[in-house]
Amino acid sequence: MQLTRLFFLSLLVPNIACLAPIHAQYGTKSAGDWAVEWAWEKNEVASAGNAFWPQYRGPKGDGHADLSAKPPVQWAEDKNVAWKHILDGKAWSSPVVWGNRVWITNATKDGLSMSVHCLERSTGKVLWERVVFTNAVTQKDYHEFNSYASPTPLLDDKHLFVTFGAYGTACLNRDTGATLWERRDLECNHYRGAGSSPIFFRNTLIFHMDGFDQQYLIALDRATGKTVWKSNRNIDYGTDNGDYKKGYGTPHVIQVETSTGPELQLISPAAKAVIAYNPETGSELWKVRYEEHSASLRPLFDGKTVFTSTGFSKGKLLAIRPEGRGDVTESHRQWEASKSIGAKPSPLLVADNVYTLEDKGVLSAINKTNGELVWQKRLGGDFSSSPIFANGNLYCLDEKGKSHVVSPSGDVLAVNTLSAGCLASPVAVEGDLIIRTREALYCIRE
Repeated sequence: MQLTRLFFLSLLVPNIACLAPIHAQYGTKSAGDWAVEWAWEKNEVASAGNAFWPQYRGPKGDGHADLSAKPPVQWAEDKNVAWKHILDGKAWSSPVVWGNRVWITNATKDGLSMSVHCLERSTGKVLWERVVFTNAVTQKDYHEFNSYASPTPLLDDKHLFVTFGAYGTACLNRDTGATLWERRDLECNHYRGAGSSPIFFRNTLIFHMDGFDQQYLIALDRATGKTVWKSNRNIDYGTDNGDYKKGYGTPHVIQVETSTGPELQLISPAAKAVIAYNPETGSELWKVRYEEHSASLRPLFDGKTVFTSTGFSKGKLLAIRPEGRGDVTESHRQWEASKSIGAKPSPLLVADNVYTLEDKGVLSAINKTNGELVWQKRLGGDFSSSPIFANGNLYCLDEKGKSHVVSPSGDVLAVNTLSAGCLASPVAVEGDLIIRTREALYCIRE
C-alpha cells in the first residue's frame, strides 16, 4: 500500500531559484495588509476588475459569483458558446480566472505528465501551455473515477500556485508558466488520488494531504515553498481501511467572535471529523466527530455557524457553533440533516437556506437556523460538480452533459445540454460562464 522508494527518490527537494522577487512581494506584509479573505490586498484584487475567480469555489470560497456576474441562463453546443477549447487528457480541477485570462491544470490519463494551460478569456486563444511535472511511476490503488489533476489551482496578481498532491506542488509565473519554486518531497499515499484544493492564508499556502498512510495539513511559505507548519490529524479512524481515512475536502478560514475578541480559525473537513485549527500555527482548536469519510466539500460560514457535510456512507449536513475547544461533538452541534445530502458537491448558502445537491440529483433547500427541509426537487442524473450561485440563480452541472439553472425557490428555469458532462465546478465572471467538461473548456456568453 506504500509508494515505492523509486517514486519518492524522483520527487526531490524544492527548487528555490528566482525567489527574490516573490519574497519581496510577501515578506513585508503585516496581518492588516490582507484585506480580502486574508489572502489578497484590495488594490491587488482591483487589478482583476469584475473578473476575479482566483480559487476553488470563487472569490470568497463559498460558490458565490460577484454581483456583477450575469452569465446566460440558456446554452447548447450551437447556442451562446463564445468559444470551445478541446482538452486532451483527464482532469477534474476547476478553472480559475483573473481579468482576461483563464488557467487550468491538466494531466495525462496515466498520470505520467501534469501540465498547466493559460487562455485568453475573451477569445479562447491559448497563451501558453507547459508540462510542470513528469512522473516515472504513479501510486497504487488509484481510482479510475478520479483524475491525476483534481485539485483546483490558486491565483494572486503575479503567480499561479498548483498542487497535484504528492506528485508535486509549485509556484509559477502566471504570465509565462515559469516555475519559481516547487516541492516534490511531501509524502502521502493518496490511495484513490488527490482532490483537496489549496487556499491562501496571508503569507502561506495551505492544503490537505489526507491519504492511506498519512493524514495531515501543511502550510508553505508563498515566497519560498518552505514548510511553515505541518499538523498531523488527531483522529481515531477505527480501521486500517484506506477508504475510511481518505479526504478530498478544501479548508476555509473564518473569523469567529469570541468572548475574548475575534479569532481566526481554519475549518478543515476530513474523514471521520471536521477540525478547526489555528491558521497561523496549525494547532488544533476544536473537533466534531462523525462516522462518514472522504469528505469533498469546502465548508460554509454565515458569521455565526459553520455548515459542513460529512462525505460518503450516509452523509449528513452539520451546523456547528465554532467557539468551543476540544471535542465539541455533543455540545456544539446545533442540528444535523441526513436526507439526500451530497457527498461530492459542496453546499451553497443563500439568504436563509443551505442548498445541498445530492450525488444522484436531489437538490434540497434547508433552513440554516433549524435544519428543517424547505423544499426538495429531483433534478435527475449524477453530480460531482459543485453548484454555484450567480445572477440570482443556482447553476448545477451533471456528469453526463446536462446543466440545470434553478431559482432559490426551486423553479427550474432551464435545462441545457453539452456534448460531455462535468466533474469540475463552473466559474461565473461578468457575462461569462466558464465550464470545464470531460472533453473541453467552454466560454458561455450571450
